[in-house]
Amino acid sequence: MKAEQFIPQVTGDGSCTFFSEEFNEAFHSHYGAKQEAEAKFVEPSQLKQKASQLKDRANIPIRLLDICYGLGYNSAAALAAIWSVNPQCKIELIALELSDVVPHQAIAHQLLAQWHEPIPQLLKELANVYKMQSDLFQGRLLIGDARETIKYLCQLQWQADAIFLDPFSPPKCPQLWSVEFLGLVAQCLKPTGRLTTYSCSAAVRMALSLAGLQFGSTPSVGRRSPGTVASFCGWDLPSLSLQEKEHLYTRAAIPYRDPYLQDSADTICLRRQQEQQISTLEPTSQWKKRWFRSAD
Repeated sequence: MKAEQFIPQVTGDGSCTFFSEEFNEAFHSHYGAKQEAEAKFVEPSQLKQKASQLKDRANIPIRLLDICYGLGYNSAAALAAIWSVNPQCKIELIALELSDVVPHQAIAHQLLAQWHEPIPQLLKELANVYKMQSDLFQGRLLIGDARETIKYLCQLQWQADAIFLDPFSPPKCPQLWSVEFLGLVAQCLKPTGRLTTYSCSAAVRMALSLAGLQFGSTPSVGRRSPGTVASFCGWDLPSLSLQEKEHLYTRAAIPYRDPYLQDSADTICLRRQQEQQISTLEPTSQWKKRWFRSAD
């Protein structure tokens, strides 16, 4: 990521986010940055339920993987949720981020101060030294291309109870939504864990399916579209609407591919466009027209 200077922008719930000129996107929904972290990532992960179950098992930590850590909101919201029901719960966090610029600027603008201590101080130290440990918290911030750092986690056979998948949108950052990348991400999820993301892209959901995950929809909090929660078992996941199910049988569901985990965004998007052009699946425009007529 380029060394941009980020200026806090107030969102609908009073919390602030940044806007990336490089990706031409905000880091969060303008309806509410903090709200999005809580409703789209933490709540569907069922971390409070997990923390409650561990009240009598003090030595078992909850493990979190935050992909595209950014301002640190998803991690902060997760720590707050877990400790709100189990103040003695141990937490292990591994966060992946391309650069330390955004975490540092979030701290400089005191954007994590909306959470109670010790959360702001813990994440401040994590951003500054990349690796830290306290009585209840162990964290690592891995800086670099997530396509490389995820390989390292796979080699360690480290697995999370919850994975937050929060890159910029698939058309802008397809390299972190590809079949190959999400296949490695799935290796880092416990058999009983949950992956959450704000995206409901059919291409992303198809890639998750190819990685062996089942998925359901999360509420459309702050966005027009729902998010996605995925797991290996799938038995307790929210259901998809008929509209969403049909979307998976259109050309929109052709996933992004990055065979060697090193292609540029333009190359990955072009490869997908070429595959869509020769596909026999229903054109996405027809699906949109059908459901638009239904809405009328």
